[in-house]
Amino acid sequence: MLEAGDTVLRLGAAALAGGILGLDRELEAKPIGIRTLALVSLGAATVCVMVLNNPAIAGDTAALSRVMQGTVHGLMTGIGFLGAGLVLQVPSEGRVRFLTSAATIWVTAALGIACGFGEWLVVITAMILALVSLVVLHPFDDWLQARKKMLLKRKRDQTGSSDPQ
Repeated sequence: MLEAGDTVLRLGAAALAGGILGLDRELEAKPIGIRTLALVSLGAATVCVMVLNNPAIAGDTAALSRVMQGTVHGLMTGIGFLGAGLVLQVPSEGRVRFLTSAATIWVTAALGIACGFGEWLVVITAMILALVSLVVLHPFDDWLQARKKMLLKRKRDQTGSSDPQ
């Protein structure tokens, strides 16, 4: 069983981590933002904290292990469906939209799980790597997308086809 202060820390850290990743999505005018990702992370952490605080399984390490495995599996699968609902394929542009936002939802849930289980090194490392992926790599990704668009246009011009494939 967790102490009250530890529970508050874990849930607060989860909401903060999700909010920080949501800020990037908000600044990029994406369909998810601070509130959505804070709630995703908080929800995942809440479920994990409830598992850890359940008196029926807290003293039984084998039961706790099974329930934790099931919890992580269920959360990540469910959040995967939430992210999948966000993805939009645009064949006319030869690309998929909002895939990074969907991946951010998934990572945010994983951060919430890590906060819920009190895995602070994992939380800090994953937050730093997620922010690097979202912020630092963004200009490089834009450059790659522009290059891909140019190559597809060149290919269409050479073949006379309107199909980007």
